Amino acid sequence: MSLLDEMKELGVNVDEGLKRFMGNSSLYERMFGSFVKMINKSLVDPDFDANDYEEVIEKTHAIKGATGNLSITPLYEAYSQIVSLLREDKPEEARKVLKNILPVQAEIVSCIEKHIG
Repeated sequence: MSLLDEMKELGVNVDEGLKRFMGNSSLYERMFGSFVKMINKSLVDPDFDANDYEEVIEKTHAIKGATGNLSITPLYEAYSQIVSLLREDKPEEARKVLKNILPVQAEIVSCIEKHIG
């Protein structure tokens, strides 16, 4: 099974993502590789300090943008919610959403790494 087929099974809106990349599937797949590098640098720990979470907002906002550009819908929706909750000063609710999405994120990253290396 190809990367894009597996990503569809994981909830990624591949058709929408390909439109953003003008149908260039090789570029789209390379951008998934860049996404993995960014995630590894910007990993958000669910045990973030609820009194000082400006950096968490920055990281989650960056992940939200990247996942939106690549149409990684499950992550985009979760990180959008996390950013909103943090901006509303609801860190505990944000933490719950983050803890729930991290296994999905790990599965998506693992799939990309399996295909791209």
